[in-house]
Amino acid sequence: AIIKSWIEAGAPYERFWTFVPPRKPDTPRVKNRDWSRQPIDLHVLAKLESLGLQPSREADRRTLIRRVSFDLTGLPPTLDEIKEFLADDRPKAYEALVDRLLAKKQFGEHVARYWLDLVRFADTNGMHKDFYRNFIAYRDWVIRAFNDNLGYDDFVRYQLAGDLFPKPTNDQLVASGFSRLHLIIDRGTALPEESFFKNVVDRVTAVGTTFMGLTVHCATCHEHKYDPLTQKDFYSLFAFFNNIDAAPETSGRPKNGLQPPFLALGTPEQHRNLQQLDKQLAVSLKALMALKTKVAAEKDPQKKKAFARELKAMTASYDALKGMRDRLDREMPRAMVMRERKEIRPTHIRVRGQYDDLGELVERNTPEFLPPLKKTGKTATRMDLAEWFVDPGNPLTARVAVNRFWQQFFGAGLVKTSEDIGTQGEVPVYPELLDHLAVSFINSGWNVKDLVKQIVTSRTYRQSSVSTPEQFATDPENRILARGSRFRMDAEMIRDQILATSGLLVYTMYGKSVKPPQPDGLWKSVTMIGERFKADTGAAAYRRSLYTYWKRGMPPPQMTILNAPIRDACIARRERTNTPSQALLLLNESEYLGAARELARKVLGIKETRAAQRLAFAFETVTSKLPDAKERQILSDLLLALQKSYLEQPELADEICSGLNLKTAENRAQLAAWTVLVNALYNLDITKTRE
Repeated sequence: AIIKSWIEAGAPYERFWTFVPPRKPDTPRVKNRDWSRQPIDLHVLAKLESLGLQPSREADRRTLIRRVSFDLTGLPPTLDEIKEFLADDRPKAYEALVDRLLAKKQFGEHVARYWLDLVRFADTNGMHKDFYRNFIAYRDWVIRAFNDNLGYDDFVRYQLAGDLFPKPTNDQLVASGFSRLHLIIDRGTALPEESFFKNVVDRVTAVGTTFMGLTVHCATCHEHKYDPLTQKDFYSLFAFFNNIDAAPETSGRPKNGLQPPFLALGTPEQHRNLQQLDKQLAVSLKALMALKTKVAAEKDPQKKKAFARELKAMTASYDALKGMRDRLDREMPRAMVMRERKEIRPTHIRVRGQYDDLGELVERNTPEFLPPLKKTGKTATRMDLAEWFVDPGNPLTARVAVNRFWQQFFGAGLVKTSEDIGTQGEVPVYPELLDHLAVSFINSGWNVKDLVKQIVTSRTYRQSSVSTPEQFATDPENRILARGSRFRMDAEMIRDQILATSGLLVYTMYGKSVKPPQPDGLWKSVTMIGERFKADTGAAAYRRSLYTYWKRGMPPPQMTILNAPIRDACIARRERTNTPSQALLLLNESEYLGAARELARKVLGIKETRAAQRLAFAFETVTSKLPDAKERQILSDLLLALQKSYLEQPELADEICSGLNLKTAENRAQLAAWTVLVNALYNLDITKTRE
């Protein structure tokens, strides 16, 4: 009947909405004009009113500052920040709070974490011997790019074609390392031609997921009946990334984790000093060789002995100079980058995806169902491709980006399947809102912070997440946005807030990856080269989780137990599960127990304070809220029971207080009790849930 009606109406055919460039929608008409005039809110309110619903009330101030602090920095607000916000009675107090958070350096670190999932950033190759790979400079660049509010169009250009700028900067070259983040196999484990093919397929798949929001990998070997992407489309994109001037495999353990081509990123002064030392070494070496010749030719024993002393001194001087040069060279960071071959490598469709079964010859091009590519020369370049992606007429780039930012703040994108917004993905509940955000994003000059501010200052975002059983049953995933979103935080946010609230978190930015404490035998089952996990000590162990060493063969269990990906593929959205192992991790992880003890010591260090005030301080520090009467009573009873238990079993208190010089059993029992109480606070639903 539906098909018959469609035919009788003239069989009008509309292109799938995702593949049509976004246009600014009309402003929705609403009945409740007092709620908000912000476009996001008008779109949401119009939908709610059409369903006979109303938005929820605004969340209380403590919930708001905790929510937006986590969403913009990945960290909880401090007690001073909470106090300042609660005392700020200006009409634009919340907007001022958002501006302060966007200006924090932790903003770039937090947003970078989502991007690193998306581009499968890791510290190792990920296959066989899983050698170390140095991509520190790329991670640092991503953090700086978000903090500096680099336009998203340039963010895309630099990563797709940073090496093709006329005079590329270090940042542009480092960003081009996006195309080097794929898994790399060791030499001798496959044919080089097969390895090369897999590397290029990985690059194209990454571009498809990251910038197109489409799952393109299937087209390596076949086509889907209801998907417009053909094999020819896939291999036309493949041709852009098929011309890298780099070996496809790892030859032994790469020095400093670098595989050519790579770039030295020293400061201009470092490069000048290096050049000067190289010149001095050349002169010194020439003199050294001349003296060696002179020594060898000298017949007179006395003169020969004198020349030998002179040679020894000159050799020591040369070695010292070379040591200075080598130290400077080691200090200079380096980055793996893209580099084109001069001769363009031909690209063929691979029959059934078989690397050595060549089919039709194809040229560099974009998918035929999308707007045409504008070439600047006879042969299209990756720069042409980058410009195609950021052209306002491209229907995908802006939509994909704003959908992922929305997902970051609401737990799910306007299109839930953020990895695929194409024909196989979910249809959005708010397509007009998605288009509004995409168009405004482009018109703002691809301003990421403006987009983020527009989202988090909306009344939609600020709604309370409290819902009735009926509301939850009707819309369990909050797709129609009649309330604030509520979801478990990601692993990194949980760990970072535990360290931050305990006072242990080290805020040092950038630089090498670190290894927080884990069991010594962690890598034993996966290593083929005798690697042994060695935890960092001191400040390095307490840096933000963003900097945790990510071994693809065995990623940090603290993260993966709480659904972090292993990063062998591009992940646009993490799963959220609820398992017993997660509860065991949060209750028993030694790092978290250590943090609980540190906060307990801080609580007990408050002078002339009653237990009730200490309880309130600990509760507010961890949850950003004050305990109500029922919570105070439960915590007070727990504290008394714990103190009694540890006085009766002092050996348990001694274990918790190990390494500390506490003179009396009462002091040890008191600290042990407060440690366990704080650990309980860290395991509350309110602590690990973004309300």
